Amino acid sequence: MPQNPRFQPCLHSVSYAGVWPGQARLPLDAFLAKAAALGFSSVMLMAKRPHLSVLDYGRDQCLRLREQLESLHLRCAVLAGYNNFSADADHPDIPHREIQLAHIDALCRRAADLGAPVVRIFTAYEHPAFQPHTLIETLREAAARAADFGVTLGVQNHHDCASHSLSLLDLLAAVDHPNCKACFDAWTPALQGDDLASAARLLAPHTVHTTAADYQRRPRFRYQPAQVNFEPLTPAVQAVPMGSGFIDYRAFLNALRDGGYSGPVAYEMCSPLLGGGSEDNLDRCARAFIEYLAAL
Repeated sequence: MPQNPRFQPCLHSVSYAGVWPGQARLPLDAFLAKAAALGFSSVMLMAKRPHLSVLDYGRDQCLRLREQLESLHLRCAVLAGYNNFSADADHPDIPHREIQLAHIDALCRRAADLGAPVVRIFTAYEHPAFQPHTLIETLREAAARAADFGVTLGVQNHHDCASHSLSLLDLLAAVDHPNCKACFDAWTPALQGDDLASAARLLAPHTVHTTAADYQRRPRFRYQPAQVNFEPLTPAVQAVPMGSGFIDYRAFLNALRDGGYSGPVAYEMCSPLLGGGSEDNLDRCARAFIEYLAAL
């Protein structure tokens, strides 16, 4: 087994962005101070309001933010983009592909100014008017633009298109660009019922970042009066502190590392969390993540 350093904890700013009901909301400056105080060595910055929107952060603002990061002994590991290449596919007369590419271009500029090596992007939600094969040429052009800034695009296995590990691997092979890699996370293959270690070994050589969050399943049923019984539905998932859910991060992360991945592991609290969204509860869960990662 290769001798690799410990996993380096990274905190995603979405965790303190107030994006779900009841979640504490910190401005970006306060979030950075929080991440440093909690003991994180790097951060993943949400590239939309209320954090790092390209509308609010030009070159000068990003350079000042980089100075703040350095003063707190932090680095920006990833700039987290929020794109959807199938947006408004019903109206092909509107150049949405170009609009999305322009946004990714702007994200890469900000990432270069911040010293962030990776811009996380999505693929597309399924849409009847969207042709998934167009992802290949779109991602290839986006990667070429990212290369101009010395930045790598990390495609997260999040949106419908290419969310499965095999489909993501096929997509990366088709794009075939050194600046288009994977931001491969465990929660998608876990929910899809895949073997996490096998999926991680498969994607490890192509992975530039991974984000973690843990969940417990909550059974759901719909009452059927005529049968005087309940019809089972797709279970819901409840976000919980790391290590108390069903996702086997030990197997996943060790397989990633054994496959050659040596980057940071980001923690995100991006959906309603057991215990609520108070700043105290968010802090407790963030500290628990650092302890969990160290124990691996």
